[in-house]
Amino acid sequence: MSQSTQTPTPPAPLGRAPLGPAVFAVATATFSVVTTEMLPVGLLTSIGSGLRVTDGTAGLAVTLPGLVAALAALLLPVAVRRADRRTVLCALMALLAAANLASALAPAFGVLLVARVLVGVCIGGVWAIAAGLGVRLVREEAAAGRATAVIFSGIAVASVLGVPAGTFLGEVAGWRWGFAALAALSLAVAALLATVLPALPAGEAVRIGAFARLLRIGPLRAGLLAVTLLVTGHFAAYTYVRPVLERVPGIGAGLISGLLLAYGTAGIVGNFAGGAVAARDPRRALLALCAGLGTVVLLLVPAGGSLVASAALLVAWGLAYGGVSVSAQNWVMAAAPHAREAASALFAAVFNVAIALGAFAGGRVADSRGAGDALWLGGALAGLALVAVVCAKGAATREG
Repeated sequence: MSQSTQTPTPPAPLGRAPLGPAVFAVATATFSVVTTEMLPVGLLTSIGSGLRVTDGTAGLAVTLPGLVAALAALLLPVAVRRADRRTVLCALMALLAAANLASALAPAFGVLLVARVLVGVCIGGVWAIAAGLGVRLVREEAAAGRATAVIFSGIAVASVLGVPAGTFLGEVAGWRWGFAALAALSLAVAALLATVLPALPAGEAVRIGAFARLLRIGPLRAGLLAVTLLVTGHFAAYTYVRPVLERVPGIGAGLISGLLLAYGTAGIVGNFAGGAVAARDPRRALLALCAGLGTVVLLLVPAGGSLVASAALLVAWGLAYGGVSVSAQNWVMAAAPHAREAASALFAAVFNVAIALGAFAGGRVADSRGAGDALWLGGALAGLALVAVVCAKGAATREG
């Protein structure tokens, strides 16, 4: 594979050195924040009916944390410049527990949104720190890529275990119990992090001006644009996947939970497969993911009358989206190896803005034109992301 122009030092290839418990502990933190962030997707109908709001309005429980997380990802590393990152992660998980408990007890939708603001702080803070920790938690540089994939696997495992389990618990006992269970989990994760993480002193003092300097890096700008389009498109469609699936003939609540489980399982495979490719060539990985995600989302529209086709496409969707986060993170690390935490914070901010934009745009389309049209929007944005990656001439690659 030829080397592209203006090629930053890429991340180390996947190694075979064993990973310590600290890497998996950080993965449980990412699992917890992603499960908390996405749980309203599985309980959208229940939350809406319980608090007397429409599906589109209930989607604000996903949109608002995304916006707050974007700000938190940028501001929290600046606010805690010299604080030990282990202490910061533990504090954020304790705050997440309090936010989930407040969500479970919320008497009205406005109170739930206030609790979700706190969730956004935790999401942005955890990702800004955790995304770049892979290289710090392994002894051999060659294992950094694999450690990063494990940390990002919390996203896919949240889809496999977290959201389906929370959805099932919400259907059986009421949606409030899903958030209550997450409160207990978050406390347990805080204790685990305090026990197994080594001291993680700040490696760099992140300042606001660092983000503007990073945006001067052409490959980084290109990657962030592609991520914005792709993730916005994904969440425009995926936030309202439950109402779409409810219209498929022969489907019920239990089967929907099973399909979300299959989606998440495919996402785990996609995470590690995408991470393996992206460790060598992030651009090639994102090209394949943009094309695949856009195709399956658009095909779900005509496939809505077939349970088999809808199920197969949902699994393919999970496989494609599962590799997005780790592939994009590899792109970011390759583009700015000299400022890992600042670049990770910028990536987390952009990613969460895209989640918020996607959920908001999908909600407006779902309320005005129907949930099915949210799929068209998602597919179109994924297509634009593909164009952005194709046009990214300075993306980092690695000779294979």
